[in-house]
Amino acid sequence: MIRDTRFWVSVAIFQAVFGLAVFALTRSYYLSHPADPGPGGKPLLESSLRWPGPVAGPGPAATGSSTPPQLMSTDPAEISRQADEFFSAQNYPGAVTLYQQLLKLDPNNVEIHNNLGITLHYLGRSAEALQELKAGLALNPTHQRTWLTIGFVNSQLGNTEEARTALTNASQMGPNEEIRQSARTMLEALPPRQ
Repeated sequence: MIRDTRFWVSVAIFQAVFGLAVFALTRSYYLSHPADPGPGGKPLLESSLRWPGPVAGPGPAATGSSTPPQLMSTDPAEISRQADEFFSAQNYPGAVTLYQQLLKLDPNNVEIHNNLGITLHYLGRSAEALQELKAGLALNPTHQRTWLTIGFVNSQLGNTEEARTALTNASQMGPNEEIRQSARTMLEALPPRQ
């Protein structure tokens, strides 16, 4: 049976309208239900930084420009905002540059050490990431988010016992119940002790 032109035009219009409707509904859903940030339940950064889901995350891929960003400001709050923006856009080289600049301005800021650490990990520089995270813990050994990040990085690297220790610490200290819950979830996902 041969279909006439009107039939095919109506099928094409239906598919276009259906596709737009699916796009609109999906977009609406994701705008009203932000992606699960994974460990911590909240972003690592106090702004827009997001992690992958528990234990299994994106590899150490670095997308975005590899050239360092041009700083438009010397204000730490603006540099921090730009760094968070670069991280969210997966421009990890740019984010590293800005977090390093922030550390020069405030070397005792544990959150900046934490943010730089996770960003280095996503660049595939996990040994440097762990050094940065440990430098943050040297400043504040009870920083719950840094223990969670160390657990996350070690779990990604297959360092199960180090991950277990760090995640146990994150689950037992600090006031943030969401970080505590994320640490427990990640602990449960680790392979059992042999």
